[in-house]
Amino acid sequence: MFHHITVLKEEATEGLHVREDGIYVDCTLGGAGHSALIASRLGSQGRLIALDQDDWALDNAKEKLAAFGDKVILVKTNFRDLEEVLRALPMVPQKDGIPQVDGILFDLGVSSPQFDEGERGFSYNHDAPLDMRMDRGAELTAAEIVNTWPEQEIARVLFRYGEEKFSRRIAGKIVERRAVRPINSTGELADIIKEAIPAATRRTGGHPAKRSFQGLRIAVNDELGAFEEALHAAVRCLAPGGRVSVITFHSLEDRICKQILNSYVGRCTCPPDFPLCVCGGEGQMKLINRKPLTPGEEELTLNPRARSAKLRIAEKL
Repeated sequence: MFHHITVLKEEATEGLHVREDGIYVDCTLGGAGHSALIASRLGSQGRLIALDQDDWALDNAKEKLAAFGDKVILVKTNFRDLEEVLRALPMVPQKDGIPQVDGILFDLGVSSPQFDEGERGFSYNHDAPLDMRMDRGAELTAAEIVNTWPEQEIARVLFRYGEEKFSRRIAGKIVERRAVRPINSTGELADIIKEAIPAATRRTGGHPAKRSFQGLRIAVNDELGAFEEALHAAVRCLAPGGRVSVITFHSLEDRICKQILNSYVGRCTCPPDFPLCVCGGEGQMKLINRKPLTPGEEELTLNPRARSAKLRIAEKL
């Protein structure tokens, strides 16, 4: 059963300004909550292209979105391949060889079912094989990182992607333990992490393995690298007036999103009374919301996991 509560569903979809005859992309199909809402606003000529690398999400979406017929096209892929996917679809118009769509949505992070189903290896609350692959056909697993990567590299992953201040202590304890026997389960790893973190710190701030598991998951799936590539591609592939909505769940993703979108925002130096920009500094994008939108109290009551979500929206000029 694929049960997932979609975060900021209305706000992110409203941010796209969905037109009945437009072409839209959901780069993170997940539980199909955003996709279903976007598709419900399309007319007979409108299209939604939904991407995901998880077979479970795609199988669920085939059932959930079946009523929309050929308005919805499902594609199994990593969203870093966004531009190639759009270029290969005949219904997507192109300008100078670049696909042109009317809106693109990203809802980053891991879907609730991936956390809740123990065998996926994402959660420290279930003892399961150390996997953490979103695409089960990918080669790299968390077990490979933990059991074969150098201590310094493991520490870097935990510090950079998990923002874990005890990364060196944890990496040292991992290497010490794997010398005795391989670390093959999430339960074993969570215990090792707990042991490495000082007792006083363990008593505050949630589960002691939370940050390390986040760091490993991001490394296994190259989440930040894929997002960076995909967001640049999204800006290229938006038609004039098209919008991108991005929901992030931690500071690393949000920082990348903010920096990339800001890099496309112009810095016009023309006098205020000029009717048109002639300095060439108008940029390619404009920010719809300077500060990110966050979930309201009602949504947080229904779904506490939404607490860290932030929504940024920008429009192609």
